[in-house]
Amino acid sequence: MNDAKGPEPLAPHPTLAPYYGRDEDKPQFVRRLFDHSAGSYDHIESMMAFGSGRWYRRQALQRAGLAAGQRVLDVATGTGLVAREAVTITGDPRLVVGLDPSPGMLAEARRALGIPAVLAAGEQLPWRDASFDFLSMGYALRHLVDLAITFKEFARALKPGGTVLVLELTKPKGRLHLAFLRLYLKWLVPLVTRLTTRNRDAAVLMRYFWETIDACVPPEKILAALAQAGFADVQRTVVLGMFSEYTGKKT
Repeated sequence: MNDAKGPEPLAPHPTLAPYYGRDEDKPQFVRRLFDHSAGSYDHIESMMAFGSGRWYRRQALQRAGLAAGQRVLDVATGTGLVAREAVTITGDPRLVVGLDPSPGMLAEARRALGIPAVLAAGEQLPWRDASFDFLSMGYALRHLVDLAITFKEFARALKPGGTVLVLELTKPKGRLHLAFLRLYLKWLVPLVTRLTTRNRDAAVLMRYFWETIDACVPPEKILAALAQAGFADVQRTVVLGMFSEYTGKKT
C-alpha cells in the first residue's frame, strides 16, 4: 500500500458511449437528465416500486441504525425520497441535510420537505471533518465518477463511530430473476414513463438507469472500496435478491 498516492480510482461502471462520449462528459449528462426529469421523478419511483418505496427506505435506515436526534447527510438526495424517511426517524427536519448536483432535483426536495439542501457533488462535500452522525445515499452510486474518492469523502464527513448506508440495485444471480428485471427496467418502465409523463428525458433516464445497473462493478469491489476508505464492519444486506444495503462504521 502507498497512502501517499491515495486509493486506486474506481469508476462505478465503464463508459456508456451511447449516452455520453467521454467519461468527463458523464456528470453533465446525468445532471441534465435529472434536471429535466425532476418534476416527474416521484411519480416514476412510485410506479416502479408499486408504492412500497417509502416503507422499504425507512426499514433500511432503521436496519442501519439511524435513530432520533442524529444529524444526517443524504448524498444525491434527488427529490428527497430517502431524506423524507430520515426526517421521520430523527424527528427534526433541521437534522437532515440533502445534497445533490441537480438544481431541479434540489428544488423539488426543498419544496416537499423544507430541509436544508446544498448544491454539490458527492465527490467533494462542502463540510468540515466529522460533521455528521449518519450518511445515506440512495440508488446514486452508479452516477458517481469515482467510488474511491467519494467514499473517502464520506468517511471524512462522518464523526468517529458514524454510519454510512448506501442503497443500490444489484443484478440478481438467478437467470429468470435477471431476465425479468431486464425486461421490466430496460423496456417496460421507460415505455410507461414516456406514456404517462410525456417526458422524453425521463424515459431516457429510466433506460440509462438499467444500463448502469447492468454494467455496475460487482458488490465485492464496492465493499472493498468502503473498507479502503476507512470504514469498519463493512457489510452488504440483500433484500429480495436485488436490493443491496451497504453499511460501514467510521473508525
